[in-house]
Amino acid sequence: MAKGEGAESGSAAGLLPTGILQAGELPVQVKKESKKKNQLSICNKLCYAVGGAPYQVTGCALGFFLQIYLLDVAQVDPFSASIILFVGRAWDAITDPLVGFCISKSPWTRLGRLLPWIIFSTPLAIIAYFLIWFVPDFQQGQTLWYLLFYCLFETLVTCFHVPYSALTMFISTEQGERDSATAYRMTVEVLGTVLGTAIQGQIVGQAHTPCVQDANASTVALEGVNRTQSATSLRETQNAYLLAAGVIASIYVICAVILTLGVREQREPYETQQAKPMPFFRGLRLVMSHGPYIKLIAGFLFTSLAFMLVEGNFALFCTYTLGFRNEFQNLLLAIMFSATVTIPIWQWFLTRFGKKMAVYIGISSAVPFLILVALMESNLIVTYVVAVAAGISVAAAFLLPWSMLPDVIDDFHLKQPHIHGTEPIFFSFYVFFTKFASGVSLGISTLSLDFTGYQTRGCSQPARVKFTLKMLVTMAPIVLILIGLLLFKLYPIDEEKRRQNKKALQALREEASSSGCSDTDSTELARIL
Repeated sequence: MAKGEGAESGSAAGLLPTGILQAGELPVQVKKESKKKNQLSICNKLCYAVGGAPYQVTGCALGFFLQIYLLDVAQVDPFSASIILFVGRAWDAITDPLVGFCISKSPWTRLGRLLPWIIFSTPLAIIAYFLIWFVPDFQQGQTLWYLLFYCLFETLVTCFHVPYSALTMFISTEQGERDSATAYRMTVEVLGTVLGTAIQGQIVGQAHTPCVQDANASTVALEGVNRTQSATSLRETQNAYLLAAGVIASIYVICAVILTLGVREQREPYETQQAKPMPFFRGLRLVMSHGPYIKLIAGFLFTSLAFMLVEGNFALFCTYTLGFRNEFQNLLLAIMFSATVTIPIWQWFLTRFGKKMAVYIGISSAVPFLILVALMESNLIVTYVVAVAAGISVAAAFLLPWSMLPDVIDDFHLKQPHIHGTEPIFFSFYVFFTKFASGVSLGISTLSLDFTGYQTRGCSQPARVKFTLKMLVTMAPIVLILIGLLLFKLYPIDEEKRRQNKKALQALREEASSSGCSDTDSTELARIL
C-alpha cells in the first residue's frame, strides 16, 4: 500500500513543472519562517517588560501614600477623603471596559492597534499625576481638585495599561514566547513597585510631617501649637511629595519611549482573514459566558481585595497602631524587595508544580504572617521579619493572575476559533472587577476611620482607630484570602488541560498559516493544467 502511494506520488511529480514542486515545499518553509518570526529576542522581551513599570510605579505610590497624604498633608477631612478614594477607584474600574470598547473599535495603523493609545496618553497622564500631589492654595474646592485629577489620571493610565496588557497576545503567536515575556514583565513590574516605594517613601520620609501631640485638642488649640514651625514643616512635606511625583513622572515617560521603540505588534495569521471586526457587545457576552474566565475572576477578586486592603491602610497602620511613624517607608521597601527577589522562585515553582498549586501555596502563605501581626506587640525587629516574609506572598499575588489570564484566552480561542479581537475585553474586565471592589473597600475603610474618630495630623489616635486599622490590615484580609482560595478550587484549567490547549492551538495556527499557501498552490496548479 505504501509502495503504491509512493509510486503515485512520483508519477504526479513527473507531470508537473518544477515551480509546482517548489510551491509544494512552501508550507514547511513558511512554518520555519513563521516560527523564527515569532521568536522574541531578549532585547524585545526587556523592552516589553519595561512597559509594565509605569503602571506599577504610579499605582504603588498612590496605593500606599495617597490616603495618608490626603489626611495628613493636604488635610482633607476623612469623609471627603473616603469620597475621593472610592469615586476615584470606582471610576478607574469603569474606564477599563470603556477603554477596552474603544480599543476594539480602533483600526490597525502602521504602529499597530494598541501602541498609539500608549503613545498619545503618556504626556497627559504625567501632567495629571503631578497635579494629584499638588496642594492648591484654596481650601473650599480641594475635594473637587483631587477628585478631578485623580479620576483624570486613572482614565489616562488605563489608556496606557489596558492596551499594554492586551499587547501580551500580540507580541508573538508562540505561547512559550508569551510566557517568557510575561515572566520578564512580572519581574520588572515588581521592580517597579520597589522603585515606586523607594522613591516615594525615601523622598517623603526625609521631610518631617508635623503632627499635634494632643489629638483631642480643640480647633483653637490646634491653631496655636507652633503655628509658624508647623506651617514650614508642612510646606517641606508638600514639596517632597511634588519632588517624588516629578521623579516618578520622568520614569513613566522613559519607560513608555522604550516600550514604543522596542516592541512590534503582530496579528494572528487567521485574524487577517476576518473581513469584519467582532461587535463589542457580542464579544462581551461571549467573554462573560466563558466559564474559566468567570471562575478565575471570582478567585482573584477576593485575594486581590485582601492585598489591596493591606496596601491602602499599611502606612496608617504602621504610623498609628504600631507606632513606627518614621519606619513605614522602610518596611514597605522590605516587602517589595523581598517580593522582587522571590518572583523568579515562583516562576520556577509554577512551571514545576503548576499554576493552581502555586496559587494555593503562594497566596495562603500570607495568612500566618497576618495572624502574627494581629497578635504581636509593637516590635520593630519582628515587624521587619514579618515584612520580608510577607513579600514572598506578595510576589505570588503579582505574578499568578497575569500569568494565568493568557491560558483562559487560549481556551476561549479554541472554543470560539472564529471569534477575534476579544483580548482587550478579557484584560479590561479582568481589571474592572478588582478595581471596583478595591474602590469600595478603600472607601469603606477610610469612612470607618472617620466614624471611629480619626484625628487629622494627630501624633496618636484613639484606641478605636488603632483597633480598626488592625482589623483592616489583618483579620479582614485573612477572611478574604480564605474565601478566594475556596472559590479558586472551581477553576478548571490545570496543567494537563493547559498542555492540551497548547497543542490544539498550535495546530490551529499552523493550519491557518499554511492555508494561504495551499490556496495559492491550487490556483497555480489549475492554471497550468
